[in-house]
Amino acid sequence: QVQLVESGGGSVQAGESLRLSCDTRGYTISSRYMGWFRQSPGTEREGVAAIVTEGGTTYYADSVKARFTISQDKTHNTLTLQMNNLKPEDTATYYCATSDKWFGYGDILLSKRRYNYWGQGTQVTVSS
Repeated sequence: QVQLVESGGGSVQAGESLRLSCDTRGYTISSRYMGWFRQSPGTEREGVAAIVTEGGTTYYADSVKARFTISQDKTHNTLTLQMNNLKPEDTATYYCATSDKWFGYGDILLSKRRYNYWGQGTQVTVSS
């Protein structure tokens, strides 16, 4: 069984930074994509950033472009999300996800329906 374990969440002030990590444990799959998603109470889970594991092509939601950076360490099966200049609207539970199915390139990577393995989430709270 594949397990994704997020860490690095916390409470910060607007303008500060956080770095989220996602460790892959258990059964090793041929991960095609990995992504970060977030969800606030009463809202849909939305894609924040995603990466094609082979080649490293990345995609970002417009709301986080130039502030967030997704990266992978394939040797250690770790995914990270560097979040800079955080804003109160970034407050949410952040989830790591992966997919072993190929579905091409583009913003489709930010669709939660394309991912079949999920972590439990880590809370990020940004105060003004």
